[in-house]
Amino acid sequence: MTSTGAAANETRAVRLREDGTSSGPQRGGRRSRGRRGGTTARFVLGRLVGLVATLFAASLVVFFSRFVVPGDPARFLLRGRSPSPEAIAEVTKQYGLDKPPIEQYLSWISGVVRGDFGRSLQYRDDVSSVLLARLPVTLELVALAAVIIVLFGLAAGIFASLRRGKLTDRVILMTSTALGAMPAFVIAILLIAVFAVQLGWFPSFGSGDAGWDRFMHLILPAFALGLAFVALIARVTRSSMNEQFVREHVEVATSRGLTRSSVVLRHVLRNAVGPILLVSGVLVAGLLVSSAIVEQTFGLAGMGSLLVQSVDRLDFPVVQAIVLVVVVAFVTINTIVDLIQPLIDPRIAAGSETR
Repeated sequence: MTSTGAAANETRAVRLREDGTSSGPQRGGRRSRGRRGGTTARFVLGRLVGLVATLFAASLVVFFSRFVVPGDPARFLLRGRSPSPEAIAEVTKQYGLDKPPIEQYLSWISGVVRGDFGRSLQYRDDVSSVLLARLPVTLELVALAAVIIVLFGLAAGIFASLRRGKLTDRVILMTSTALGAMPAFVIAILLIAVFAVQLGWFPSFGSGDAGWDRFMHLILPAFALGLAFVALIARVTRSSMNEQFVREHVEVATSRGLTRSSVVLRHVLRNAVGPILLVSGVLVAGLLVSSAIVEQTFGLAGMGSLLVQSVDRLDFPVVQAIVLVVVVAFVTINTIVDLIQPLIDPRIAAGSETR
């Protein structure tokens, strides 16, 4: 009986070890997937917390910067007159300028959350209404410029990388360097002189009517806004692809007899898209800032020209609203890019970028 029980116990122990060995890889796989899911969740949560903190800090800077700018909004409202102290005090109270700065900020930020940016000192209308009247032109200009940047920048960068070391590569490099060094208003003047004055292909002033007329009016401004950024995207694309061409996995794919187009699309461009996406997100968000000069040059009734006019006329509510909208757009676009990158390369979420 003793020998029989010992044999049974030994058999059960062997079976348990075999079961544990066979289920080990499955449990390991589940633990690995769980760790990856937890890492991604922490990465996303960290980016969202950073977004909220950045927006809060930006709102503080945007609002309290008004107190260090010279000029009295109340006196601006009464410009052209010789206001008495009583009149200044009445206007100050009407616009809430007599309250403590912290109370003004809390009132302002609570209104911003509801979409109420206050009243414009210049237009005597709600700031939201003033912005909505100018916003479509700026969004259309930025969207068209973004398409130009991505299409022409990627095409030039890819072509230069495929022809690296040859004459085409050097020409693209020199052209992108020259374009990147030119300010937007210089490019705008050249485009107007050639395509509007000499050739007469495109209009050079105004926003035009909706539809095709608006599109034709925005062609030159979009190229003036985007050409310098096209040069940067082209250089980043070229550099990122050249870096991938010398990687071991690309050499292995080439040695296996894969076609050049397959190697470029599946192994080079796919792994090079991370830096390109990051820079593209930053540049597209920055278009909102750069649009002011182009809108002024071409006489576009957009947010950029409104910002310049509002700064000149001390219309603080409009200036604060435009700056806050630009900051929110910039930070949000960059956060979206940060969240998309781990989908392309999961090593980013894991905190490892070794290749």
